[in-house]
Amino acid sequence: MSPARNRTRRLSAPLTAGILTVGALVVQPHPQAQAAGSVVKVTGTQGNWQLTVGGRPYEIKGLTWGPAIADAEKYMPDLASLGVNTIRTWGTDAGSKPLFDSAAAHGIKVIAGFWLQPGGGPGSGGCVNYLTDTAYRNGVLDEFPKWVQTYKDNPGVLMWDVGNESVLGLQNCYSGAELERQRDAYTTLVDDITKKIHAIDPNHPVTSTDAWVGAWPYFKRNAPDLDLYAVNSYNAVCDVKSAWNQGGYTKPYVVTETGPAGEWEVPDDANGVPGEPSDKAKADAYTRAWGCVTGHRGVALGATMFHYGTEYDFGGIWFNLLPAGQKRLSYYAVKKAYGADTSHDDTPPVISDLTVEGGAGAVQAGRGLTLAVKADDPDGDPISYEVLDNSMYIDRSKELTSLPFTDLGGGRLRMTAPDRPGVWKIYVKATDGRGNVGIEARSIKVVPPTVNGTNVALGRTATASSFQTGGGDCPCTAANAVDGKLETRWASDWSDPQWIQVDLGTPTTFKHVQLVWEAAYAKAYTLQTSDDGQHWQTVRQVTNGDGGVDDLDVTGTGRYVRVAGTARATGWGYSLYEFGVYK
Repeated sequence: MSPARNRTRRLSAPLTAGILTVGALVVQPHPQAQAAGSVVKVTGTQGNWQLTVGGRPYEIKGLTWGPAIADAEKYMPDLASLGVNTIRTWGTDAGSKPLFDSAAAHGIKVIAGFWLQPGGGPGSGGCVNYLTDTAYRNGVLDEFPKWVQTYKDNPGVLMWDVGNESVLGLQNCYSGAELERQRDAYTTLVDDITKKIHAIDPNHPVTSTDAWVGAWPYFKRNAPDLDLYAVNSYNAVCDVKSAWNQGGYTKPYVVTETGPAGEWEVPDDANGVPGEPSDKAKADAYTRAWGCVTGHRGVALGATMFHYGTEYDFGGIWFNLLPAGQKRLSYYAVKKAYGADTSHDDTPPVISDLTVEGGAGAVQAGRGLTLAVKADDPDGDPISYEVLDNSMYIDRSKELTSLPFTDLGGGRLRMTAPDRPGVWKIYVKATDGRGNVGIEARSIKVVPPTVNGTNVALGRTATASSFQTGGGDCPCTAANAVDGKLETRWASDWSDPQWIQVDLGTPTTFKHVQLVWEAAYAKAYTLQTSDDGQHWQTVRQVTNGDGGVDDLDVTGTGRYVRVAGTARATGWGYSLYEFGVYK
């Protein structure tokens, strides 16, 4: 715990915006004394630096901030109870004041971020040409210092952080020699912003965050005015010290994001998707990360670990300490790492094993699925369960859906598998009724249900009213829907009506049709037959299609079988992975 926070505790009085209340006496500090107490400096010499606040040593024990600013007063006391003295944000604007004020009132300071494109590292953010886009450059050179001027005297501010993962993120926009020029131009702009901030506010340091230490040579060359460096480093956090030593750097650093290994750092599981670490592995990762940060004394000035968030989605389950407000093992690991008292805590249930009975290699869509769960509560609290799924690896959706299930006893939970083929994430939550939760995740591969009979459409000639010629995984021709491969699809133009038909060669009697829809499915369609491809007879009409797999027990005879879409469920076209006709 930092000396500054110890001092507040010894006074046993709330500190609000620099006004100290002790009993009935209100003490208003002299403005110069108040300003001096908020001065933040990087002091010391090569390899022996420290951060000071008001002249006193300050080790950053932090978390990145996730809740809405409107909820700051709700969560700041909890952050303080964790031993947290610092939070980090990614953007600073006209709405930031309540967050700064609330943080200061609870003895917490803020690393206040400024967002630059392409923020967020690989795969995210928009592209800017830092060599030619003078309007963008001038815009941020004007905007960021404006907010520094606005908030520089707020006691909640610790330092300014210009940009987030943009040096790495520029690889999404450029390559080769042009990428190098853009990275030099970007880091030069960071230095220009830093100079302007220093001119307005000499009392708070300026840093810049990137996603890998490979960004530091650019800052070393082009941004000499930065007071310290910053890096987001998850599972690789323990490698930062050696990278700093080998780089010959002359500035300290702060780790602005770290914690459990991310999707990009873990091996794929048997279903070909990143294997999410267990709750225990995630908790251990925070402990390990803090040990590596504090193990680089005199250079690493602390960390804001990721993530004090309540978001309840794919990323929230992977990283958040309290998704939906429920506390996990990781929450208590951070609390212990930061030296707060954990002796009276009631801790979460621990799921030690989660398996899919029969294996996760091929779960039939819409059929029964049983999970076997082993869970215990260290405090002996009764455990209740919830099961959820997510389609991130099918359609990039981050949403979670709660699933009905039957508790068979002995940790066996029975439910219905998703109706849509592809690799799904299944989550089991074990809660103790005291605000704590243990969560484990597994992937399952959902496949179309097995159909008795012979697929007479397989490999036959298929035609369609239209097909998409390019983009993504296309061309998406009609033939893709009868090739027996779930990795290929037919996709139509984005209009109604559209159709796809298969030529069975000779008039054939069939008893079942299976349609495996992609995300762009038909809300309404008719199933038709014909002997000449000109005159059609309707054998089934569907008006309430919901995608996934349509298994239709339908009798028909014809050389041609056609699916005629009349109403799309999405703004896209119609798209089928497979069109099977069985006899």
